[in-house]
Amino acid sequence: MRILVAGIIGGIIVFIWGAVAHMALPIGEAGFRYPAQQDAVLSALQQSATSEGVYMYPSMEFEKYGDEAAMKTFAEQSKGKPYALVIYRPDGNPSIESMGPNLIKQFVSVLLAALVAAWLLASTPWSFGRRVVATAALGLFGWLIVNVPYWNWYLFPLDFTLGALAEQVIGWLLGGLGIAWWLGRKSKPVLQ
Repeated sequence: MRILVAGIIGGIIVFIWGAVAHMALPIGEAGFRYPAQQDAVLSALQQSATSEGVYMYPSMEFEKYGDEAAMKTFAEQSKGKPYALVIYRPDGNPSIESMGPNLIKQFVSVLLAALVAAWLLASTPWSFGRRVVATAALGLFGWLIVNVPYWNWYLFPLDFTLGALAEQVIGWLLGGLGIAWWLGRKSKPVLQ
């Protein structure tokens, strides 16, 4: 029960921090730009993208990646061309109409992560401060294994990547305060 309550407290704190980071601070907008000529681009995507998925432009057929000559030709043809990584949904983005389902999924994912953090921290004899720092380190860990590879391999903008660093580390530092506080409480004896 102690871990469950600590995870719920941490999850609520991290979820609220995410809302603040995205709605009140510029952290959630870091790296995003307003695209010009959206109708022309979307029309071109409808002709190029065959179904829902992630598309990389320029790109080559995946089965040719092992062909050294094809890779060399592709590299030469791509030199100097723009690059884009596109998440394509032919039926549109449902969160434009209602963010409710996305907010529920976000809260559940943060809650599950906070429960994992609470479970890990409950198994240590650490002090309050060490538990808080460890939870912030979990946020850093998540950023290092997800956002840094996206920056490295898929060329996510540096300001987007650093914004994600701030969101994760600050969020989990704050969530860690709640988790460590609850885990550090002494259980009161039940009167019989």
